[in-house]
Amino acid sequence: MDRNLLTPNEIKTLSITVSKLISYAKLVDVDFADVRFIRDRINYIFDNDLCRRSIRGVNPIFRKLNTALLLCDKVSPDKNMAFAIILSELTEEGGVTIEEVTKRFGDDVSSLVRGLLKVSSIYKKRWKIQQHGTPEIAISEKEKEKEKKKKKKESEDNFRGMMLTFAEDIRVVIVMIVDWLYLMYSINHNPDQEYVRQVVKETETLYAPLAHRLGLYSIKSELEDMSLKYRERKTYDRIAHDLKQTKAKRDAYIASFIAPVKQRLIERGYVFDIKGRTKSISSIQNKLLKQKINIEGIYDLFAIRIILDSEPENEIKDCWGVFSEITNMYTPNPSRTKDWLTIRKSNGYQSLHTTVLGPENRWVEVQIRTKRMDEVAEKGIAAHWLYKGVKKEDDLDEWMKNVRDVLDTAKEHPMELIKDLKIDVYDKEVFAFSPKGKVVKLPLGASVLDFAFAIHSNLGSKCTGGIVNGKNQKISYKINNGDIIEILTSPNQTPKLDWLNFVITSKARNKIRTTIKEMNSKSAELGKELISRRFKNRKIEVSESKLTRVIKRLGYKTNTHFYQAIAKEEIDPNDVIALYETIDVRNDEQESRSADTFVMQSEADEAQSDNVLVIGANDIKGLNYKLAKCCNPIYGDDVFGFISSEGIVKVHKSNCPNAANIRQRYPYRVIATRWSGKIGTQFGATLRVVGHDDIGIVTNITSIINKENNVSLRNISIDSNDGLFQGYLVVGVSDRQTLNNLIKKIKTVKGVKDVERS
Repeated sequence: MDRNLLTPNEIKTLSITVSKLISYAKLVDVDFADVRFIRDRINYIFDNDLCRRSIRGVNPIFRKLNTALLLCDKVSPDKNMAFAIILSELTEEGGVTIEEVTKRFGDDVSSLVRGLLKVSSIYKKRWKIQQHGTPEIAISEKEKEKEKKKKKKESEDNFRGMMLTFAEDIRVVIVMIVDWLYLMYSINHNPDQEYVRQVVKETETLYAPLAHRLGLYSIKSELEDMSLKYRERKTYDRIAHDLKQTKAKRDAYIASFIAPVKQRLIERGYVFDIKGRTKSISSIQNKLLKQKINIEGIYDLFAIRIILDSEPENEIKDCWGVFSEITNMYTPNPSRTKDWLTIRKSNGYQSLHTTVLGPENRWVEVQIRTKRMDEVAEKGIAAHWLYKGVKKEDDLDEWMKNVRDVLDTAKEHPMELIKDLKIDVYDKEVFAFSPKGKVVKLPLGASVLDFAFAIHSNLGSKCTGGIVNGKNQKISYKINNGDIIEILTSPNQTPKLDWLNFVITSKARNKIRTTIKEMNSKSAELGKELISRRFKNRKIEVSESKLTRVIKRLGYKTNTHFYQAIAKEEIDPNDVIALYETIDVRNDEQESRSADTFVMQSEADEAQSDNVLVIGANDIKGLNYKLAKCCNPIYGDDVFGFISSEGIVKVHKSNCPNAANIRQRYPYRVIATRWSGKIGTQFGATLRVVGHDDIGIVTNITSIINKENNVSLRNISIDSNDGLFQGYLVVGVSDRQTLNNLIKKIKTVKGVKDVERS
């Protein structure tokens, strides 16, 4: 059978899917001539064998039909979005043109189709780059590294392009999330575990956070549950089994709780529906890890939802009335009461939450909302638009504008970008007010400076503090709900690097980074112009190689840092010129090539008498060296040199795992080596950190590293399992003493059990 033909089972499923779509079409008054047109185009594609299955055997038309069905079922039966999903695939397969789509379905549908096609194209390129590395051809290591960097940049550019396309139309985001949900359904028991792992990673870093932010809580829970299932199937099965075992007991308890509540509300004349609910499996797992308890110990595992049938003008009054009845019957926990009625969440979510002490002294969460609020809570912002009088151009447009700002200004790695976006997605919100009464919604833990940047980027850049509830506060002051904030500014204020230690919104972080980079670039240009003018006034012809040697002798890693120091008047240009004139051109020409960042050198007298290589001395030995990757020595370590077959001296720590073997087999190629003075560079060192998987522990560790002088965080990888995490941090340090001090400080972080150099 042709791999592109539909199987009998697919034909049956396809017929059912189309029938369901037609039933949804009736709800939104769809012209059935349009449905017939789409059906004819699908038949045309199959009759002419235009539809190609993916490499994993998925029929794309079949997938898009199911995505359209999921959209109608999980979000709303929006005909333009449903049409666009199917038509985008028909267009891609050659069954219809954009011009035909525009003519028949209008500009709105064709605009959506273009957005979906663009995202699809970009995503395929990005996925292909991630899947395929450098081609296996005979090229040098340098060319391989260049190719690797090129592909990485292409992947990052594609990611940014995809996110910018997302940000153009929220409906494109919704469609892509629903399409990804169908993909997650389809990979169950897929034999290619690496493929599954990549899909899960994309789900957890991009699609689940976006679903959460758009209020698609049902979809978000499914995505997270399936991610846990595919990533940790045993854990998922164990929790699912425990829930199944306790279902009868749990249902009986909820029924006993609901009965008197139901009776009381009927007596008070409320029209309502009431139902129990259980937390999602992924949410339960997070609770178990965080609180280190068993499933019976989760206080809000039991929850009920009261859904009122209220007129729009009575919604808030009725919700508070029910709240009053519930809290008269059961003792409430004041710290667990959440009012999302007065000021709804940014994604339109409205509800009144409280946790009360029910029978048997067990905590029960109660959610009180109206039918309209429940529809929005279940199906997200798309349902929010369906109700008259509710504008979509408020909170959500503001958030999408913020996303566009982040994408336009961010220069970081995509995962850094995702981390910034997730800060605004997952954290709880606080509400602050401007003196004129404007409400500003920010993540929990936001500072006065975050508030200033939320108002306007320029206001944030000039912020010096704020007047909060009539009192002067620093820019780092953490905002509380209901604070009234007036921002104080100064024309002389500029963003500082240490601002990044306390701002948490992505807009603020990216604007600070961008502004500082621009300032540093301008400062370097000014410094270069100043030093060039001094050389010209002294009628000295500048040799780039000699000037580079001067910069290195002064201890600067890059020319940029040197020129910035000139601009800030940290260096006297006359001292630079004096040092420049002392450098011998012949020595400059004889300088040997460096393997890493500097050259193995020896002091002449020691080299002749003891044959000891000295790292960092002034005279040149003429030997290249490399720091051995097996032990990564840093300044201050006891080291020895091993002359490799290529003639390069590889520097090992004396206690390197390979040291004994080297000394035993090649004693004649071992050369004594020591350090000579500070070398003015950073060395890479790997730390293994083990601790409890507590919220914020990674942030606290990285914060300590960022605050240390002459220490930089180069890479971090974290693996969490059963409430513990193990992380590997690659840090840049100048010497062993600095590293030891850093280890001591990391050990003081709450939750850290052990830190050791790896």
